[in-house]
Amino acid sequence: MSMIREIAKNKYLYALALPGLLFLIVFAYVPMAGHLIAFKQYRLADGIWGSKWVGFDNFKFFFMSSDWYKVTFNTIFLNGLFIVCGLGLALLLAIFLNEIRSMLFKKIAQSFVFMPYFISWLVVSMMVFAFLNTTEGILNRTLIANGLDGQNWYLKPGIWPAILTIIYVWKFAGYYSIIFLAAITGISGDYYESARIDGATRFQQIVHITIPLIRNVLIVLALLGIGRIFYGDFGMIYGIVGDTAPLYPTTDVIDTYSYRALRQLGDFSKSSAVIMYQSVMGLVTIMIFNAIARKIDKDSSLF
Repeated sequence: MSMIREIAKNKYLYALALPGLLFLIVFAYVPMAGHLIAFKQYRLADGIWGSKWVGFDNFKFFFMSSDWYKVTFNTIFLNGLFIVCGLGLALLLAIFLNEIRSMLFKKIAQSFVFMPYFISWLVVSMMVFAFLNTTEGILNRTLIANGLDGQNWYLKPGIWPAILTIIYVWKFAGYYSIIFLAAITGISGDYYESARIDGATRFQQIVHITIPLIRNVLIVLALLGIGRIFYGDFGMIYGIVGDTAPLYPTTDVIDTYSYRALRQLGDFSKSSAVIMYQSVMGLVTIMIFNAIARKIDKDSSLF
């Protein structure tokens, strides 16, 4: 009854939340029924409910091969690089932007660092290819012009985690820096005024005031990133790497692996089993790290 009274009292506020809630139910919760395909021998003619139940047989396709370890490691490793480098550089970028005193220059700088976020991965992939391709790539032409040998960068899997990290940071650091900058501007000026009276330098104010007071924002963004640490950015990695087999040892993630399994084998059940594994591990990961964050600081946890 208390819930009914609460809804009746704030019915207009709940009405505002209704479209977002319906979107979440329709596009996030209802599709979860599709995970049943992972436990069935799915046939399009029989549908999800009519297909034969096979239990965990579909998971053998993934776990009985060495690929599961490789793609799991690549997914975690690449996302770990993205989270650490992306948030770290975004925080530095926000601090630098906050130190700019000219409002005009500050707005121009914000626009420039935010602009890459709006560029699609298709366009980014064309830019990367134009820069790294073997024959007419800008990098190879520069090397040759300086008397060095050109390289086939698409046959060197060891350097691609660094390349993908650089691309990710270039695209998303500006976006996250705006979030950090909004948190920084919300800090009361009294803290800085007191610090200046005590003789603190700008660097000391950043270290002892700015960073500690936006720690909650940093932790929440890190938790959100960790919650998706088992989800590779399919648009980014497949758009840039594509089906370049020599790069699979360091760039093949769970998403691209499951897509390739579906495309080559045409088996919805086996591909769904891989995605099921990905979803369960993502849930376990966010629960563990949220528990750790709650022990460190209750106000910094997601729930």
